[in-house]
Amino acid sequence: MVARSSRPWQGPERDGAHWRHELARAYTDVGSLLGALGLDPAQVPDLDPQPGDFQLLVPRQFAALMDAGDPADPLLRQVLPLGVEHRSAEGFVPDPVGDGPATRAPGLIQKYRGRALLIAHGACAVHCRYCFRRHFDYRALGAQGPRIESAIDLIAADPTLSEVILSGGDPLLLDDPALGTLLQRLDTIGHLQRVRLHSRLPVVLPERITDALCAQLRGLRLPTVLVIHANHARELAEPCAAALARLKAAGVTLLNQSVLLAGVNDRADTLAGLSERLFAIGVLPYYLHQLDAVQGAAHFAVPDARALVLEAELRGRLPGYLVPRLVREVAGDAAKGPLAGPSQPAEV
Repeated sequence: MVARSSRPWQGPERDGAHWRHELARAYTDVGSLLGALGLDPAQVPDLDPQPGDFQLLVPRQFAALMDAGDPADPLLRQVLPLGVEHRSAEGFVPDPVGDGPATRAPGLIQKYRGRALLIAHGACAVHCRYCFRRHFDYRALGAQGPRIESAIDLIAADPTLSEVILSGGDPLLLDDPALGTLLQRLDTIGHLQRVRLHSRLPVVLPERITDALCAQLRGLRLPTVLVIHANHARELAEPCAAALARLKAAGVTLLNQSVLLAGVNDRADTLAGLSERLFAIGVLPYYLHQLDAVQGAAHFAVPDARALVLEAELRGRLPGYLVPRLVREVAGDAAKGPLAGPSQPAEV
């Protein structure tokens, strides 16, 4: 692994300043990231050194988990821009999951009965090249404060909603006061039964899990679910495990969702290792998504037949609670749909 470029994170320093400092130090230049990994750009076929609007963004802590000298490292592959992203592929579109038609108000999306998704922040701490919102126009949402207030008013006026999902971007890029205010507002809405956050930050920037954040979550009336996003066991290093342990101690239910990605985790051993590591650090596997067909990500696609073979193999070697549901999201459907697989484990 590449040597860390800053001192190891010390647990007691969880006051909020450190994570913002680390985010500001993230790699935004392709050459700098490759240089830190001891890689020459010539070693990466089809490298895109100037990725345009969807720029490189990789926290140094996450880069430190990559194997130096390996251009095919599965963590690097998730974040490194390639020229293939600019080539069209049949069926791959800017809005593959139908966010646009499901929008009730700027940043408030409802696709499924009983729950609505609020884009709490328009930025991420890492730019994953397969992101299904990589073409989402966050700037068109307007000013953050007024649109959040408008969304909360709509949620409060709709008694059919029992759960709000905070997403983005990444909701944990809100600082503790702003996130705390949002959570407290939701906490006062009597018909809500849960609040859910989807975040990659505990994995790529575990310093974000501050004592203040944990205290806010512990103090809520609403049960809180945090869905992290990890695709490979090597993403779940000890700082991530420690951050998740603090969240669990605060009463947060922890789940993980992954995306099935060619060259990253499309092997049964890799997926099984991910499930085992998740359970070891207190997280249950939740979803294994077939790739959303977003423009620019076709090179990550795994054929359905291969995905089903992998699922069958996992069912044959893991207890059921460690097998994530293999699903695909289809724009306009009433729920995410499972892929129907063979009943017996298959050899991989």
